[in-house]
Amino acid sequence: MRTVHPIETESYAILRTRLDTADLPPLTRAVVERVVHTTADPSWAGDLVCDEDALRAGRAALLAGAPLVTDVRMVAVGITARPSVVALDLAPVAEPGLTRSATGIRAAAAQHPDGAVWAIGNAPTALEELLRTGVRSPLVIGLPVGFVGSVAAKAALRAAGWPAISNRSERGGAAAAAAAVNALLYTEGSS
Repeated sequence: MRTVHPIETESYAILRTRLDTADLPPLTRAVVERVVHTTADPSWAGDLVCDEDALRAGRAALLAGAPLVTDVRMVAVGITARPSVVALDLAPVAEPGLTRSATGIRAAAAQHPDGAVWAIGNAPTALEELLRTGVRSPLVIGLPVGFVGSVAAKAALRAAGWPAISNRSERGGAAAAAAAVNALLYTEGSS
């Protein structure tokens, strides 16, 4: 049971005066509100792409103890309710032709080919490599950031039909990816 600080309660009250999320399905609402709360940016509401069934599956998997794999430590540190496997830690050096982030994802996919929840919040190359691995996942949180490759990587995730959270723009990042995971872990009674 998580204790909610009064500042968080007040922040959500302010958020709800600026953004009406009442018509969103419960887990989509939780994710949108948590990302908006984390970034203090209501425009995320029109940018995020969520699928309620995928969110339910990802939440159920996390609550059942499925591995959580993040691309970088910045995402893992932002997830306060459970430990994560950090893919970048599995790649001391980049393989030829790959970024170190992609190399880490390749190593993590070899260790967790089926059933892990993936949270990518940094490198578009990590998400691109995850798509190439063919892992089976109940949920991929694909929110890498950057002007080079992030929009294409997120569009490829949606086109692949994988159960996912993504967004349409260049923005993303560790805080947004961690917020999406935390939303699923903190929301009660929506599994």
